[in-house]
Amino acid sequence: METSKNKDDLTVRYAFIQCFFWMLFGGAIGFVSVYLLDCGFTNTQIGMIIAAAGLFSAIFQPVIAGYADKEKSPSLKNLMILFLVIPMILNILLLTVYHKSAIFTGGFYACLLMVMQMLTPLVNALGMESINQKKKLNFGVARGMGSIGYAFVVYVVGVAVGLTGAAALPIALLIVSGVLMVGLFLFPFQKVSKLTSETAQEESRGNPFLFFKQYPRFGITLVGCILVYISHVLLNSFTFQIVKEKGGGSAEMGTAMAMASLIELPTMFLFVFMLKKVRCDIWFRISGIFFFLKTLGTLLAPNIPTFYGVQIFQMFGWALITVSSVYYVNSIMKKQDVIKGQAYMTMTYTLGSVVGALLGGALIDSLGVTSMLIFATASAAAGMVIMLFTSQKTR
Repeated sequence: METSKNKDDLTVRYAFIQCFFWMLFGGAIGFVSVYLLDCGFTNTQIGMIIAAAGLFSAIFQPVIAGYADKEKSPSLKNLMILFLVIPMILNILLLTVYHKSAIFTGGFYACLLMVMQMLTPLVNALGMESINQKKKLNFGVARGMGSIGYAFVVYVVGVAVGLTGAAALPIALLIVSGVLMVGLFLFPFQKVSKLTSETAQEESRGNPFLFFKQYPRFGITLVGCILVYISHVLLNSFTFQIVKEKGGGSAEMGTAMAMASLIELPTMFLFVFMLKKVRCDIWFRISGIFFFLKTLGTLLAPNIPTFYGVQIFQMFGWALITVSSVYYVNSIMKKQDVIKGQAYMTMTYTLGSVVGALLGGALIDSLGVTSMLIFATASAAAGMVIMLFTSQKTR
């Protein structure tokens, strides 16, 4: 029999949402090059598609977050259910135009990437708002389950695509999005009123200029995040090309991505404990160092076994920033600004996607994979320095 204490712990149900969201995200983002190369696109064209998706996502993310923060808006749960219908439709459309229309394929895939990036801050905010409502929820463990889901899907889809072709991707994503929809319906979430005389005044200040006037150092820190994310996007959006350069194929790509996701788990599962030992802003700063180390290691790796070994830096790079940034924003923002803050933090990944995708495809086509990795390493180094010196001390 389930005890009352277990019923009050939302970690398992939120972990289910994180798991299947990152399966959906990982399949869509991780296999964009594989799918679009199969459909006849060049690296430059793939970069333009990823960039277009990121650009529109960057425009809409703060708008949606500002709307979600309003007193009369639907709950985060209902907004996410609404947005999840879109990728379900898009994956059906991708199946219908597969190898038939390059224009529609590129357009539908761009929309899919855009929606995935728009959903990310809402998924994070769903967990943090539950914590702020004094619900029992271990965000790090739940996010770790997201990495397990990511690892599972990239490995399975990598093998499936190698055996049956790229059409397996939208079929897998359609199944995953359906299961995620069920998880959202089952998650208990109650929108709590934030409206006081102070928050009423803040709600009227949705202008981003006023937001960053209130949080000026946060704006500078976001620039550092954009630069490290450019390096991350270059590694992840063009993993297939990197793996081919080092002597592998789609199966090796899936294996490397799965390894990176599994290596994230100790950090995510133990992050709540880590927070008790060291302040959140310090962990946030450390993540920038490991982004640089992973990018440099990828540049220097001479073969696939060494490339596999480089994935160890994922433990304190992507894994650490994924959980620490969410807690970081939650700590330095007023509660009425948290969803907007999460959206701006997620938008740094989106803007990194725009720049990384545009430059990555063009650099690979014109100068080769090594030149792209040199640029990625320089970007990670600059971002690391900014994050180290501008991040705010958390409470």
